[in-house]
Amino acid sequence: MKQQESHRSDFFFTPLDGKIEKAFRAIMALAVILPFLILIVLLVDTFVDGYPRLGWNFLTSFPSRFASSAGILSPLVGSIILMGLTALFAVPLGIGAAVYLEEYAPKNAITTFIELNIANLAGVPSIIYGLLGLGLFVRFMQMGRSLLAGAATLSLMALPMIIMAAREAIRTVPNDLREAAYALGADRWVTIRKVVLPLSLPGILTGIILSLARAIGETAPIITIGALTYVAFLPDSVTSSFTALPVQIFNWISRPQTDFHVNAAAGIIVLLVIMLAMNSIAIFLRFKLQRKIQ
Repeated sequence: MKQQESHRSDFFFTPLDGKIEKAFRAIMALAVILPFLILIVLLVDTFVDGYPRLGWNFLTSFPSRFASSAGILSPLVGSIILMGLTALFAVPLGIGAAVYLEEYAPKNAITTFIELNIANLAGVPSIIYGLLGLGLFVRFMQMGRSLLAGAATLSLMALPMIIMAAREAIRTVPNDLREAAYALGADRWVTIRKVVLPLSLPGILTGIILSLARAIGETAPIITIGALTYVAFLPDSVTSSFTALPVQIFNWISRPQTDFHVNAAAGIIVLLVIMLAMNSIAIFLRFKLQRKIQ
């Protein structure tokens, strides 16, 4: 019997399989290491170019025709307001849609069709959302090239990711907890509000912040709807014209003067710091909420 088992293992596992496995591991390791090295080279090059330009004057000055006196005050404020409005629009809609699809919606062809389209929308290129925002918000709804139109466009782009992240977080809540709440006399809404949402909140917050971090770095949608490349004032309302950090960086990098390229590198560093801060907040909130739940 042992001899037969030995022959079977020799039949299914040959020395060639071990060599293929080692080669496969090497290829997978290379697939991880190579992009990481490229990313490090790009970050180091950007930091070396832009670090000398960073300073309080750069953060508190308006854009200028002169590279040495140009700053990012209006793009920075525009990006902050844009993200605040985007979160205001996308977060309640995203969480509400996720709760409905997971807790209330019947499992039929219509909900399957909606779920399939949400998954597809998460992979649509950002320029398509820009064209949609230009046609729907800027022209049809006559919002103009304003902060409101930009936030609505970015909300459409962030919404599928928020819905998918919230649904995955809600699915992690065991059904036993729902049934226990029902057994104690709670109705469905109380169960969702008191049990499901608190337990799924870490995953929901992580998905929200990661989707907003992606939205803050997008250039194509807000350029498409007509965000200005030169703004020497701060927006005073949601109907004001605006610019954002990605647009300003794109404007500087497209100029032939080397000094503006240095400004663009400094702007990229600021944008990366903001995105890293948002990701760090997501990790911190997830850790704190998970510990609180446990």
